[in-house]
Order: sequence, then C-alpha cells, then structure tokens
Amino acid sequence: MSILHDLRQTPRLGLLVGGAAATVGVIYGYDMSNIAGALLFITKQFNLTTSQQELVTTAVVAGEVLGALVGGWLSNRLGRKACMVGLAVGYALFAVLSAMSNDVPTLLIARLLLGLTIGVSVVVVPVFVAESAPAKVRGALLVAYQVATVIGIIVGYVAAYALAGTGSWRWMLGLAAVPAVIVLAIVIKLPDTARWYMMRGRTAEARRTLSAIEPDSDVEAELAEMQRAISEERGGGLREMFRTPYLRATVFVVGLGFFIQITGINAVVYYSPRIFEAMGFSGNAALLLLPAAVQVAALFAVFVSLSLVDRLGRRPVLLTGIGMMVLANVLLVGVFMAGQNFGGLLTVLGFLGVLLFTVGFTFGFGALVWVYAGESFPSRLRSLGASAMLTSDLVANVLVAAFFLTMLQRLGGAGTFAVFGVLAILGFMFVRKFAPETKGRQLEEIQQFWENGGKWPDDEAGTPAGPSVKNDEAAAIR
Repeated sequence: MSILHDLRQTPRLGLLVGGAAATVGVIYGYDMSNIAGALLFITKQFNLTTSQQELVTTAVVAGEVLGALVGGWLSNRLGRKACMVGLAVGYALFAVLSAMSNDVPTLLIARLLLGLTIGVSVVVVPVFVAESAPAKVRGALLVAYQVATVIGIIVGYVAAYALAGTGSWRWMLGLAAVPAVIVLAIVIKLPDTARWYMMRGRTAEARRTLSAIEPDSDVEAELAEMQRAISEERGGGLREMFRTPYLRATVFVVGLGFFIQITGINAVVYYSPRIFEAMGFSGNAALLLLPAAVQVAALFAVFVSLSLVDRLGRRPVLLTGIGMMVLANVLLVGVFMAGQNFGGLLTVLGFLGVLLFTVGFTFGFGALVWVYAGESFPSRLRSLGASAMLTSDLVANVLVAAFFLTMLQRLGGAGTFAVFGVLAILGFMFVRKFAPETKGRQLEEIQQFWENGGKWPDDEAGTPAGPSVKNDEAAAIR
C-alpha cells in the first residue's frame, strides 16, 4: 500500500517518465514474442529453410548488439530525451517496413534496423528512468519497466493467436508501431534529465527539471552532488576495468551476462511454438496461447523474486532460480528421450518442463541481472560495467537465436536441452564461486569487496560467496 501512496503523491512529470518507460518495455517484449507467431506464417510464404528462419530471428538480436554498443555514447552526446524520441520514431518506421516486406532481404534489413533501436532503448530507458524518477518511487518505476517487458511478451503471443486464423503476419509485425507512437506522444512533452543537463553545463535547465520532479527536495544540494558524481565519473575507463582490483568484478558481470542468455531463455521465447510442436501440440491455440500462459507464470515469479531479494539475499534467489532451470532441463531431456509419439501425460510433462524453465529464469537471472550490474562497480565505472554485461548478454543471445533450430533439428529435443542443462550447471557453479552476497551492504562496502580481492573486509574467513551479516538493516541498493 505504501508504494501506491507514493505513486499517488508523485508529480505528473515523474509519472509520465514511468509511463514512457513502461510503454518501451511493452515494445521490447512484444517484439521478442510476436516474431515467434509471425515466423509460422512467414516461413510458409517465403519457403524459409531452417537457417533462414534463424537468420530472420537473429537479425533483430544482431541489431540489438550494435544498438547497445552505441546507446551509451548516443545518450550522453544527444541526450536521453533525444534518444527516446529517435527510437520511438525509428521503431515505428521499421515495424511498418517489416510488415510491408515482400522479400527476405528487405525483411532482414528491417529487422536489423528494428533491433538497432531496441538495443539503444535497452541502454537508454533505465538511465532515463533512474535519472528522472523521484527517489522514493525510482525502484518501482524501474521494476515497472521489467514487468512491462514480460507483459509485452504475453501481448505478442496473444496478438499472434488473434491474427493466426487469417495468417496475417504483416499485422503481427506492424502492430508494434502502435506503442511506439504512444511513446513518442509522451516523450515529446518531457524535458531531458537534470543529470544530462548538468553534464552539458546547462544548470538552469537542470534546476527547473529537478524542481518539477522533486519539488520538496533541496535542489541546490542535489545539483552539487550531481556535479561531484559527474566529476568523479570522468576518472573511469575501460583500462581500469581490466586491471586489478576491478578485473574480478569485470569477469563476474561479463560472465553473468553471458550465462543469462546462453542457458537458453530466449530460445524458449523466440521458438516456443516450434518447441511445443515438437512435443506433439498442434493448432494455433496450443502453439501461441500456451507460450503466453508460460509468461503469465513468469510474471508472477518476478514479483515473488523481488519480494524476497532484500530479505533472503541475492545469492539464494539467484541460485534457486538457476537450480530450477537445471531441474527443468533434466525433465525436458527425459520427456524427449521417452517421447517418440507424444501425447497424454508425456506432453503435459513437456509443457511443465518449459514452464519450470521459464519461471526459474525469471525468478533468478531475469530479476537480478540489473541488481548486480548496478552494484558491482564504483560510480565512475558503473555505466561501463552495465554496458559490458549487456553486450555479453546480447552476444550470447545472438548465438542462441542463430543456432537453436539447427540444434533442435540435428540433436533432437533431448540433445538440445541436455546442452542447455550443462550450461545451466556451469552457470550455477560460476555464480556460486563469483557472486558476492550484497544484501544490506552499502555501495562503498561492495567496492571494498572487489578492492580486497573478492573478500569482505569484515569477513575473517574471506569467503567471497559468504552472506553479508554486517548490517541487515542497512539500505540495500538495487
């Protein structure tokens, strides 16, 4: 109830920022799932081979990698608002171009450009929200972006089902332009962030923006703190990330980002209809609504995880989620090994395996990715660290999107999920070895952890994986 009260008390500008971010989240999620439905009909119209299907799916992800690489630079150079306006316009245009494509090369170019705008948005939107939202609801609005992404995935599957009767894959892809236009209508009215104005030396505009967002705050003190932080951040660079004492932190965030995707979650999102088809399901209702039902359960898992992460700690939540993924892979391997002719209980167990896999991901990896990205570096390196994690994440995503259908065809369901199971076990071992328990730790303490060779200064045993017990009442930073 307290968060609802805080949201009601939030100035209109803060709510508009949250609304814009949530709408971008819907766009991101919708694009991830609508291609799964559209691909069923694009394949028939253009007679796509397995490799071509993977290429159509991978084009967006490759674009996302490029967008993520330039997103931070663009947002600093042009401004957070300018990037938001540009990505809304670009996404709407490229969604329509995708829908109007009459051949595979045009479709691939449109999807690549679409991915470019998504990659920029994934970098810019969290920054835009973090810098624009009032402090007391900042976490809620960032969570709203994550939740909206899952909702977008659900909407994409449902829209695909609604249009499947007519095979209207062009409408499936083109409807993505609608939320982009909504984002444009909201963002065009907003100022840029106070922090960006300060970066550009535009103090008067920063003062006006900050006063509108948090009218009861000490604006001059906030501006002075921003200036101090900006000055400190100028000292950071890639070279520092790859030297001690922060090399260990860099290995951790890059490895975590890679395992988040290489363990196969987006194979399930992009290719759920094909997976369920391999299990014996048929018909548009089963192939498109069952994936939507899986994502509803995933949405619930996100809320449960977020309610536990500051009470149980980061490591227990993350390791539990990965453990669920390992068990799901074991179940799916068993189902595919036993099922030459799927049906009855075997098909139900296959569905439950996909459900458990997705819930485990959203409970662990999906909910905690940005927590560790935000906690693992001092402020001067934080944006670079988050970009490194995101780039690693997207590179792994490209690999999964590019080769999953080939794996499914050549290794079968049992072999494919056995590979994902081994990768999940490796991910579990990696997290257990490298992930610190940061619950209740101030950011300065976490910085000391890395500077102390992966040991807490107050931990005599020096166990890098050990839980933090110093101050459970300290404010946990997300």
